[in-house]
Amino acid sequence: MSDLDLLHFEQLKNEVQTQYLENHTPSFDDISKWKGIDIIYFQEDLRKIAKGNISEKTFYTYFKNSPVTKLPRIDMLNILSIYAGYVSWYDFKKNHLFADEILKDLEDEDENLAELLDQDVKNAEPIAEEDKFAVQKPISIEKSPITESDNSNLQKSTTDNQTVSQNSTSFSSYDTSEQKSTLSLVKKYLWLGISAVLAILVGLLGFKDELFSKKFYYSFIDADRNSKINAELQVQILKENESPILYTAKPNEPFVYTTKSKNLTMVVSSPYYRTDTIHRNLESAPEAETIELKPNDYAIMLFYYSKSLKDLKRKRETLNYLISDDALIYQVYDNETYGVETMDKQRYINLVTLPSTSLENLEVIETKDDKSNKIVMIKFKIDTDEKLN
Repeated sequence: MSDLDLLHFEQLKNEVQTQYLENHTPSFDDISKWKGIDIIYFQEDLRKIAKGNISEKTFYTYFKNSPVTKLPRIDMLNILSIYAGYVSWYDFKKNHLFADEILKDLEDEDENLAELLDQDVKNAEPIAEEDKFAVQKPISIEKSPITESDNSNLQKSTTDNQTVSQNSTSFSSYDTSEQKSTLSLVKKYLWLGISAVLAILVGLLGFKDELFSKKFYYSFIDADRNSKINAELQVQILKENESPILYTAKPNEPFVYTTKSKNLTMVVSSPYYRTDTIHRNLESAPEAETIELKPNDYAIMLFYYSKSLKDLKRKRETLNYLISDDALIYQVYDNETYGVETMDKQRYINLVTLPSTSLENLEVIETKDDKSNKIVMIKFKIDTDEKLN
């Protein structure tokens, strides 16, 4: 990647901004200041014209910073070039050359490359005829002389004419029992006993949790519908003088907790259910138990209205009634450039009632309501599944 490519990309960003401003009026003319609903409208226009998509993470990485230090992927460059009115990223660069004479020299060099190779082959010296074939030298095998006496021995074919020499070996025997004393036997069995005791101790230390721990199974159901909860639950285990330990209970599966403690305190929470703190005496508690969770009706309604595209007028009226005028609303982003954005009630209602495919990934993280049953806090995010190189 050259510095010229980065300069070309800055030109492309300016033309993308100009193209969008022809038919839209965002909060700011400068594309680096766009956020929230402005980005969503731009995503829709990009999908409509260039048949491609750009995630919020990509937008914040390459459009919030200027100048950039690296280029996006080539498919993203092609999509942005098509949106700006060009055939591809190559076509865009071709129409914005900085050093025409350098590119021209490189093209001439490529065209003459084949001619130079042909000329080198013609000017090469011919291979000599004698070099084409390698002369194989005869392999000489040096034979060792055989004496007459050796030859005569080789001629003998019967065992009668051969002399057999016998080697007599004498073995001296000794009594092994004399080498084993009573003291050595005692030492041997003593070491075996110590080794066995150590092995047992190591086994107890390694498996003490499994030997002395007990498993408990907790299933969670919807208190109003008396059905299993088809959503992930966050379970915090609280211990005295220790920080909370966070677990995740999978949908439609019991939460399994293994412990040696006699008491259990756990806090169960979910965006769509009321937080509940559960205390148990594990000495008398059953191993399997079903716990009811009270649904958070407001969070469920927010989730439903965010997903549904039917009867937008009625949906706006209902959201306006449910949400307090002074509600604190946060949008959380999955990038380091822009972490959290706050918005007012009307802007949130406009966002969730916008017919956009981006709302398919909207997730309500947390809600709070007051004594008058008005929602006073909403925290949400819009997930993205695009991965950068």
